[in-house]
Amino acid sequence: MSYPSLQACVADLEKHGRLIRIKEEVDPYLQMAAIHLRVFENEGPAILFENVKGSKFPAVSNLFGTLDRSKFIFRDTLDKIKTLVDLKSDPLKAIKHPFKYANVGLTALSALPMKTGRGAPVNFAKCHISDLPQIVNWPKDGGPFVTMPQVYTEDADKPGIMNANLGMYRIQMGGNDYIMNEEIGLHYQLHRGIGVHQAKANAKGQPLKVSIFVGGPPSHPVAAVMPLPEGLSEMTFAGALGNRRFRYFYDAEGFCISADADFVITGTVMPHDNKPEGPFGDHLGYYSLKHPFPLLKVHNVYHRKDAIWSFTVVGRPPQEDTSFGALIHEITGSAIPKEIPGLHAVNAVDAAGVHPLLFAIGSERYTPYSNERRPQEILTIANHILGKGQLSLAKYLFIAAQEDDPALSVNDIGGFLKHILQRIDLTRDLHFYTNTTIDTLDYSGSGLNAGSKVAVAAAGEIKRELWNEVPSSFTLPRPFEKYKMVMPGVLAVEVPKNIRSSDMPLMLEILDEHLQDAELDGLPLMVFCDDAGFTAQNINNFVWVTFTRSNPSHDIYGIKSFTEHKHWGCNGPLIIDARIKPHHAPVLEKDPEVEKLVDRMGEKGAALYGII
Repeated sequence: MSYPSLQACVADLEKHGRLIRIKEEVDPYLQMAAIHLRVFENEGPAILFENVKGSKFPAVSNLFGTLDRSKFIFRDTLDKIKTLVDLKSDPLKAIKHPFKYANVGLTALSALPMKTGRGAPVNFAKCHISDLPQIVNWPKDGGPFVTMPQVYTEDADKPGIMNANLGMYRIQMGGNDYIMNEEIGLHYQLHRGIGVHQAKANAKGQPLKVSIFVGGPPSHPVAAVMPLPEGLSEMTFAGALGNRRFRYFYDAEGFCISADADFVITGTVMPHDNKPEGPFGDHLGYYSLKHPFPLLKVHNVYHRKDAIWSFTVVGRPPQEDTSFGALIHEITGSAIPKEIPGLHAVNAVDAAGVHPLLFAIGSERYTPYSNERRPQEILTIANHILGKGQLSLAKYLFIAAQEDDPALSVNDIGGFLKHILQRIDLTRDLHFYTNTTIDTLDYSGSGLNAGSKVAVAAAGEIKRELWNEVPSSFTLPRPFEKYKMVMPGVLAVEVPKNIRSSDMPLMLEILDEHLQDAELDGLPLMVFCDDAGFTAQNINNFVWVTFTRSNPSHDIYGIKSFTEHKHWGCNGPLIIDARIKPHHAPVLEKDPEVEKLVDRMGEKGAALYGII
């Protein structure tokens, strides 16, 4: 199915029972987000809000809320685009199997962006930022945000669409110190293409021209979030995925305009011109706090005459962006492993907020003549992973050797961790990277973008039988009396809030003395937390708490620990201090009054009856 517009996609989803309309007036302040979250949690349909309070424009969300719906949207092109990405990572396949890939080659050729030749946005009307749906998702958000934008910039050294970047970076439309209708905030993180473009514009002393597209064919927002192979343009990918060339033109001021977008905001960013942006409830399940980010001076706001505003809600995973991730994996398949020799699989664990935790499986072939199996090649692979694009934002990387269990899956959180914990040598297998960069949204580190990493590499035979339950002979001293098994080999230990990080050396002395004669080989990991019951309730809680609330260099400890030739290890259980610290960002919490209002909507039999 080729959708020429967002309107065509909405109509098709409704026709097939995959979209509902809400005709009642809905408040964009928290209420729309609350409805979206309820529908998503129940794996419900896409939602068209026909009557948005304070705006004449309808809004749609949850388009990509399930992988099944995403695959339905791209049902006619998904297989071709998967093959295209596969071919890009291994061009020799086209030579070996020319007839098999001939159709894909034609698809790629027809996907080249098409300049319409128009010099003015004749199919668009103009409005102001304040006319757009002012959607606020979380109570402490700094203002309304654009949450499904496609941000377009060009390379100052190589202008033109084929060297342009299309990325999804949140946009703050109001609040803080922004002058309404004149200024908006442009937030982007490390390792993003727009950063390269701004650096080049700054070096030339030029303003960076930015075009923000909202809506358009559904292939466009997917292209904006895709981690594409080097040399494959997002606009070309959008055309191939949507089976419709990306149509564009330049307005009278020289800004690129997506001819099929529902809205286009144009503006310029001057070198080093920043304003505080945020807070914003983000995908780690916490607020990203207020920080200086580029200030965009608004030039024009264009909209189609039948425009639909597209938005999403992010928060603690899983959310709609989780389904985005599943679609990306569906498309890219094994593309990333093929770029790193010896890597078989990698998974950025969504339940842990993506960047905080990576699982990987690699080959261990360096010394096949040796009887001793230990991490060697997988350490090389780990370094390669942590030096590659957005994978380099990972904080914890657990990597295993495929030869130890060919059936091991990086998507099985409990099974993968069990495999690692059965084999890890805590005196040898932890490798730290200190004073480095981490995800901008991760506040567990020592500052914005600053923190540490640890690679945990385990290879060889099973070394221990993990505890499945706490032995009756096991105890912990005061103040560690509350604890609970999370999974085999992992114990959540509740620590009183009055114990600070500076108290940890004394706490470790107490634990060391208490446990010095205990048999602890079946317990390789203890997690200090604020609530042992919550942490141990399920595996998703465990990985979210453990890996979003700890900074490896500062929060990893161990029983009977040592440092030898600058290598740190321990002879007893590893300890991760995953308590909320004073410098951490607040946890996202729903507004109880808004939740009650949404409850009443369901009780009244509104459009959401049976879904929320």
